[in-house]
Amino acid sequence: MMTDIKSLTFEELNSALTALGQPKFRANQIYKWLHKTGVSSFDEMTDLSKELRSRLSEEYFIPYPVIEDKYVSKLDGTVKYLFKLFDGEYVEAVIMKYKYGYTICISTQVGCKMGCNFCASTLAGFKRNLYSSELEGQIHAAQRDLGIRISHVVLMGIGEPLDNYDNVISFFRFINDDKGINISLRDVTVSTCGIVPKIYSLIEEKLPVTLTVSLHAPNDKIRSSMMPINDKWGVDEVIKACKAYAEKTSRRVSFEYTLISGVNDSEECAKELARKLHGFIAHVNLIPVNDVKERDYVKSGEKAINNFQFALKSYGINATIRRTLGSDINASCGQLRRRKNENILNS
Repeated sequence: MMTDIKSLTFEELNSALTALGQPKFRANQIYKWLHKTGVSSFDEMTDLSKELRSRLSEEYFIPYPVIEDKYVSKLDGTVKYLFKLFDGEYVEAVIMKYKYGYTICISTQVGCKMGCNFCASTLAGFKRNLYSSELEGQIHAAQRDLGIRISHVVLMGIGEPLDNYDNVISFFRFINDDKGINISLRDVTVSTCGIVPKIYSLIEEKLPVTLTVSLHAPNDKIRSSMMPINDKWGVDEVIKACKAYAEKTSRRVSFEYTLISGVNDSEECAKELARKLHGFIAHVNLIPVNDVKERDYVKSGEKAINNFQFALKSYGINATIRRTLGSDINASCGQLRRRKNENILNS
């Protein structure tokens, strides 16, 4: 099997090219093509000889995501991509424009193992982890298609990032490299459903990324009914790890809280959550649940959402209601992949 050249570190790439009898400057050329320009094939490396490009293509490949489908919101310009990977699998990414620039929400796995029962990403099943090159490739493919520079990255698409830990950490280092895309890690957010040991591992990496945790409930009874992972690491254990992350990194931790009518949107839930988050720099992002046809959850009403936010703020907890972007194109992740797989099976 050929080797993914884009997932090689600069040192590994340099060693591989030295073994091919290439001069030292060649590694810089190829690394720039891969990580700054973001080429999809060796043929685009125009300052390399045809012979070298041919030799590289015999031993290596560039797993570049190909745009299968693209949707652009008429409401706010949000763009949603369905990418086809080199092995025929599919993932999704979303581009959002803000005052400060463009943010991309990328996928980290083909499918998801976590089984959260309000999420579309888990419905089509888990297939595999994405390589670090495939994470980065989503940025390159979107930038090239739209003719923009992406400045902020959110790992909140299909998959659980901390379940693909090694590739995610490699991805962070690649995009932060000044020889590559050179995105500040302070502008990167990683979202997890609460794999506690990996949160502690992330602390040890000493990378200034923002941690976001999908909490969605103030206690184990409610959270376990929504998220199977809570049976392994409960609410208090997750929050304890988040407090450690905030303390060690001096970075504010955000908590995603999807509001579901009659399940987790009561004032009592808000008060219980506020008590547990008291005492460290935290933020709660309130999210009306997405409509997923296979699920029977009902979105909380506007009054319930506003009351929940008010209750949190009255206890000193910073809380905002997520602004919905791309609502006319179903910009939340997981739905395009599932639909594509269903069409393939039915064809």
